[in-house]
Formats: sequence, structure tokens, C-alpha cells
Amino acid sequence: MANRLADATSPYLLQHSDNPVDWWPWSDEAFAEARRRDVPILLSVGYAACHWCHVMAHESFADDETAELMNEKFVNIKVDREERPDVDAVYMTATQAMTGQGGWPMTCFLTPDGAPFHCGTYYPPAPRPGMPSFRQLLTAVDEAWTNRDSEVREAGTRVVDELAKQTAALPESTVDEDVLEGAALSMLPEYDRKHGGFGSAPKFPPSMVLEFLLRHHERTGSVEALSIVEGTAHAMASGGIYDQLDGGFARYSVDPAWVVPHFEKMLYDNALLLRLYAHLTLRTASPQYREVASQTAEFLLRRLRTAEGGFAASLDADTDGVEGLTYAWTPEQLTEVLGADDGEWAADLLGVTESGTFEHGTSTLRMLREPEVPARWARVRERLLIARDARPQPGLDDKVVTAWNGLAIGALAYAGAAFGVPDWVAAASAAATLATDVHLVDGRLRRASRDGVAGTAAGVLEDYGCLADGLLALHQATGERRWLDAATGLLDTALAHFADSSAEGAFHDTADDADELVWRPSDPSDNASPSGASATAGALLTASALVGPDRASEYRTAAERAVARAGMLASRAPRFAGHWLSVVEALVRGPLQVAVVGPVGDSRRDALVDAALRHAPGGAVVLAGAPDDAPLLADRPLVDGLAAAYVCHGYVCDRPVTEVGELVMTLR
Repeated sequence: MANRLADATSPYLLQHSDNPVDWWPWSDEAFAEARRRDVPILLSVGYAACHWCHVMAHESFADDETAELMNEKFVNIKVDREERPDVDAVYMTATQAMTGQGGWPMTCFLTPDGAPFHCGTYYPPAPRPGMPSFRQLLTAVDEAWTNRDSEVREAGTRVVDELAKQTAALPESTVDEDVLEGAALSMLPEYDRKHGGFGSAPKFPPSMVLEFLLRHHERTGSVEALSIVEGTAHAMASGGIYDQLDGGFARYSVDPAWVVPHFEKMLYDNALLLRLYAHLTLRTASPQYREVASQTAEFLLRRLRTAEGGFAASLDADTDGVEGLTYAWTPEQLTEVLGADDGEWAADLLGVTESGTFEHGTSTLRMLREPEVPARWARVRERLLIARDARPQPGLDDKVVTAWNGLAIGALAYAGAAFGVPDWVAAASAAATLATDVHLVDGRLRRASRDGVAGTAAGVLEDYGCLADGLLALHQATGERRWLDAATGLLDTALAHFADSSAEGAFHDTADDADELVWRPSDPSDNASPSGASATAGALLTASALVGPDRASEYRTAAERAVARAGMLASRAPRFAGHWLSVVEALVRGPLQVAVVGPVGDSRRDALVDAALRHAPGGAVVLAGAPDDAPLLADRPLVDGLAAAYVCHGYVCDRPVTEVGELVMTLR
């Protein structure tokens, strides 16, 4: 049996390379083999940090008897959803349509032409109430294929036809200040006033919705919007979802109060939350938010940064097959590390109880109150982290995903500039260099790399949009023209190859020359991270404020048309349009541009830049340099020989100012 996964760039595929299952990667050859044998395809989709993916792998894919049945009756394809989000999107849509829910591991049965006819998620090794065992399912699908071949194929064709209709572009709709106001108001009844966030369990960090509400507050002064942002940000930062020792956030909370996390840590979550907490720090001057932003940035550099300068996809939920093994504590363990006095104090501060808040009498760590003596907490935190680092550690999925690195580049560049931390900006530059040198092959992005080698999967729309947005933030933080040029090159490619030719302003998630799937995915909704379309729209709008007048109108028009296609989503389901709404807030503001001209090292220039970063609203563009350094600075000279700030709102500009107080008043 060939081991076709042995040379994969995906750690998730490599985890399955020694299974007795005869796995194929997603490939034309796998489908050809299914047609040759005239058997269905069993498609299994997951990712390296997924707890239940590990469980199903151990229970079923590592089982010789189950593998024998799979190999005899099916062509088995294993897909890393993070490496092939296009494949995941198509079959997740089918899974949700058939079952009313989705998740990973995802288990789909396809015709040899790729049409799904039965889909589900996790299946146990033995039957459970309302759920067959995995082997029972395999036998039932094989019997249906053998005895009702034509019916099964016809069902698959119907599924493809119907879902292709449902995923067509949305009609154009106006998105204006009334829509923004309605979206903000619609959040109020859904907001959990006791615990923060929205809904009940499981509860995910609503990063993009909070960013929208913060921008909405900045523009309108809405007290309600800011209260939702601060209530949720404080609750998350104080809860078990936030790593109180090491910084960084887990994927979600399994309870409504943020006590027990699902322990996997994803790059995209932490990048989005870093940017949010940095922005919130500028707006509120909260020491807690600043500390969370700083510790999250350091977590990215310390735990997820790869040797090549990129950022790894995730840390696993499990350690040695046990979820949370690295992170949970008992009072006795605290005392063992800290001694009786500090151990008792830490248990009271961090909510570690005798009965436990997690499993087997262990507790997650929360910050139940502000430490009375910060120096004592700093000392305790350091000792606990050293002890925890000596425990077995969760696995690292070290593939470098283009889109998520784009989010990290943008967050580190923004936070580094705002807080005056050059190391964060330098880390963003190193990741951007890897992305443009390794992931960009013959002018087109690859989805991921590992060990400095680009994978074969083509980049999808979110890769172009998120990386372009990150490079534009880096251009502003460094003033380097190369990042602006690289970003506009990506946006030009996105407009040329991803735009929907039949619906102006809409985008497909895959390029017009990408691998052909049973339908071309196009999902505008924002979920765990910005959709490809919203990320691209945001980058287009930012680029329109940074490029010269010859390109500005083109990019702005493209952004406006994309926003119009998302208008119905923004008005009817605003919680799934968080990034879209943030883009619209920036669009309504102009977007606001602040160009600061003056020589490097000029204290007046530095003071103006600092004021601009602290007082400009989210979505604003802030760039400093000499008049010939960048298009935004062109034709903007010093004023009476002094460094000056030029502020424009869309197509209208104020007079240049040379004093910080004048600039702050202008921005307000």
C-alpha cells in the first residue's frame, strides 16, 4: 500500500501517513482511481489542532479492521481544511445542508465525479443513541452504492445543482449609516450582559463584531456599542479562554462564562484579538487591555513564530492525547511550585478550587480580580509558567498559512507602531518577506508553506485579501514603498482572477484557473476570520487611500461595489458580517487619511505621528515620511519649514497643521 501522505507539507496529513488506511491526497489521480474501480470516495476533512479529529483517527483510522473495510469499498481522500479551504467550503456547505450542522472531522461520501450524496461529521466506533458506528455507516453506504447505484448518483447531482443555486451572489443592496446603526442596535438583545459575548455555549470570541462596534462608537459616540466591546473584552481577558500565564487566546469557551476553553490556539484568532485589544487600548487607555495586547503579541513571537520568520497555524488542543493536560491546575500543584503562602494566594486569585472547574478535579486559570500587589503576581506568574513549560506540551501545526500570516502581519504592524515596539514591526516585516519571497510563485500565491518550502495548493481569495491588508498596515508602520507595491499587485490579481464576471462586485473564493470543483465556492460571510471578499474589500479601500490618484478611484469603486453585494448580509445577519461592517465604517469616514511629512528623527514629526496613531479612528490611514517617499505624501510639503500633518476625509482635506493639539482637534 503506497504511503501517499509521506511527503505532504501539511502536519495534519502527516499525522495520518502511518494509518492502515490507504489514504490519497486530494488529487485528479484519486478521482481517476475511483472511476476505474467504480467505487465511492470517502472524503475525510480535519485539521491538526482538532481534538475530535484525533479521537476519530485513534478509534477508526488506526484500526486495522475498519481500515480494511475502507480500503476495500472506497477510495479514501484525506484533506487538511486549512490547506484546502476551497474543498472544505464546498463539502461543508453540503454537510450543513444535509444535516443542519457542520464541524470537524467532516466525513463525506462522494460519487467518483465528486458529487456528495451523504455527509456527516464524527462517527464513533460503536453505535450510540441516534448515531451509527462508523463501520455500520461504511457498510450502509456500500450497500446503497452496490444496490441503488443510479439513485445515489442522481441524488449527488441534485445536491450539486441545488447548492450551486444557493451559493450564487447576493443581490446588490445599499449599505449606509442607517444600516450601520441598525446592525449596532441589533446586537443589544443578543448581548450576554452577565458574561459578555453573544449567545450561550459554545462561545467564540466575536473579534470582528467588536471591532465594528468600536469603530461605530468612535464615529457616533454610542455608549451601548462601547459597553458591549468593553464588557466582552474584559470578560474574555479575565477568563479561562485567555492564557493568564503565557498570553494568547484559546479557540472558544465550552461554557457561557469563558471559564473552560477548547484549548487549541489558532493564529487567526490571536491576530484578530491582538489588533482589537491594541485598538481598544488606544481608545480607553486601559492597562488591562494594553497588557493583553502586549502578551498576545509576545505569545505570537514566542510560541508560533517559525524558524523562517512566518507564523505557525496553531497549537493543538491535546497534549499526549489529553485535552488541556498542559494548562489545568490543582491547589496542590500550585502549592508544590509556589509554596504554601503563594500557592494559597494564587489559587484564590486564579479560581483554582478543590473540586475543580475543568476535569478530574483540575481548574483552568482565570483572573478573578485585579492583583493587589502587581509585583507579587508577576513573580508568581513567572514561576508557574516555568513549571508549566516543564510539562508535556501540545503539538504545533507549523505550516505557514498565507491568509493567517497576513492577519498577523497587520496586527503586529499596527500594534507595534501604536505602542512603539520595533520588535513587533520587525517580526511583521520578516513574515511579509517570507510570504512575498516563498508564497508568491510566478505572481500567484500559494496557500501555505512548511520549512520554507511552498506547498502545491493555490492561494484562495482570503490569502490575497488578508495578505494585502497586512502589507498595507506594514507599509504604514515602516514607510517602505515595497509593501505598498506588493499589496497592490495582490489586489490586481484578485480583481483579475477572482471577480465574479456575472455579478459586478461579487467574488469567488477560488481563481478562474484553479482546480475545478463540483461548484465554485463563494461565501461572503465572516466567520472565524474575515471572508475572502470582505478582506479584499477592506484592502481595496485602504489601498485607495494610499495609492496615487491614478489608481485610487479604481480601488475605491471596487470596494464600494463589493460592499454593495454584502449589504443584505450586513443588514439581515450582522453578526456574520463583522468585518464587512468595519469596512463600511471606514468607508463612511472617508476613509480618513493622515499624512505626516518631515525628516526622520524630527521630534515634531514623531509627536504628530504618535498623536495620529492614538487619536485616528479604526480604519484610518496614517503614514509618515518625506514628500517623495510614497504617493500619499506627494505634493505635501513642510509648512514654514516645520513637520506637518495633512488630514483628509475621503475627497475633502483640512488645512495642514504643525501642532499636536491642532491635529488632535482635527481628528476629533
